[in-house]
Amino acid sequence: MPRRRPGAVRAQRALPLHRYTAAGRCRYAEPPRPWPTRIDRLSSRTVAAVHREECRRPYDEGLWPGATRTALRTCRSFLALPGRWLYLRRDYCACESCDLRNDIAVARDLLELVARRLAPWPRRELRALLAGLDEELWRRTVPDPFAHTWPHRGGAWWHQRLYDLDHLL
Repeated sequence: MPRRRPGAVRAQRALPLHRYTAAGRCRYAEPPRPWPTRIDRLSSRTVAAVHREECRRPYDEGLWPGATRTALRTCRSFLALPGRWLYLRRDYCACESCDLRNDIAVARDLLELVARRLAPWPRRELRALLAGLDEELWRRTVPDPFAHTWPHRGGAWWHQRLYDLDHLL
């Protein structure tokens, strides 16, 4: 039997895994990446603990290697937007990667999940980082006075902020 060239084997292994939505192929879907070697403003000890926790859980629980890094990047990019007031945005794509990159409430939920599952020392460091992000998020977003009427908007305080619905029209 003929042997396949090493380049062909590597090319086949590097093919992207696409997730499909009702509108077609998702433009944000990426192949799974190896765990991040660095997360901004966290020590290597905490990054290692986060990675262990991400790899320990099944994918069905909404946690995968690199999800914490993506969620922190989403929070930081959202808070870096110009303007005094920010309105949360919801994307109606069905894949988790789009939700995590576009909806800061989903990203903050994932960060809270990771923080609850960490050991005390890494949890303290991650919560200290989240405290600054939460303060900025609280200051720059507007509370929704009718959030209690939506059953899916219960839970943490970041779900009770106003969403921008203009981009969906």
